[in-house]
Amino acid sequence: MHISWNGVYPAVTTKFTETGDLDLPAFLHNLRAQIEAGVHGIIIGGSLGESSTLTHDERIELLAAAKDLADGRLPVILNVAESSTRAAAQFARRVQDSGADGLMVLPPLLYRPTNGETTDYFRAVAQGTDLPILVYNNPVDYKVEVTLDMFEELLRQPNIVAVKESTRDVSNVTRMLARFGDRLKILCGVDTLALEELLMGAHGWVAGLVDAFPRETVAVYNLAKAGKIEEARRIYQWFMPLLELDIHPQLVQNIKLAEAMVGLGTEFVRLPRQPLKGAERERVVAIIQRALRSRPQL
Repeated sequence: MHISWNGVYPAVTTKFTETGDLDLPAFLHNLRAQIEAGVHGIIIGGSLGESSTLTHDERIELLAAAKDLADGRLPVILNVAESSTRAAAQFARRVQDSGADGLMVLPPLLYRPTNGETTDYFRAVAQGTDLPILVYNNPVDYKVEVTLDMFEELLRQPNIVAVKESTRDVSNVTRMLARFGDRLKILCGVDTLALEELLMGAHGWVAGLVDAFPRETVAVYNLAKAGKIEEARRIYQWFMPLLELDIHPQLVQNIKLAEAMVGLGTEFVRLPRQPLKGAERERVVAIIQRALRSRPQL
């Protein structure tokens, strides 16, 4: 399936049972809500999907379930996050053979590579698959920045086509558009900068709080792209306290709590993560409750 890389792409959470096993019914329940809200693609097994705790077999199981539910209506993209180039290239090939429509690829984990090692890593993964690749550029969390000069090299590989832009520098969108034009699709990867980056020309939004609030997320995107900026801004202003739950070390627990409170998931996470407790849970619950009391009519 062709991926336009325009629109809202939820980085979906992975649902678990209380004992830490995959909960596919809960996973699919949330995906149905995303599809009904009009999202444009699904990303599985990212950081928000508790990637570090998932086996390769579990990722493929989630992919198969999502592909079956999507039934060709929208693309399903799987995350590749590995410590070695060989492992990343091998898993990318397996993901392609398992029916994914595209890949999101993180830089090498654990080891902080040089710029040359980083570009060679992404190039090797891309050469091992025919799938289109979304490069995850998040120097804040992963300590590796893919610079514009590095993208100039990477874009010689025809299936490296998009970036999840998480540098936290809104002006980077303008720099990328000026340098690469239509050669590189730009998707905002930071919820609290989404409207700003969409208005500066970003093509899409890899969203987090969409997992609990899919209709509001899609509305902000659609209104921004339709030029209805004031309408988009009003929803975004309401949304901001919730979106700030995404830029937090416990973003997974925060968003899963929000999913549970709106009936789109559970709080169960996989160890070493644990659900929020005590005063911190009360703080997050209060933020979500305030938002629910003033939830906009769409």
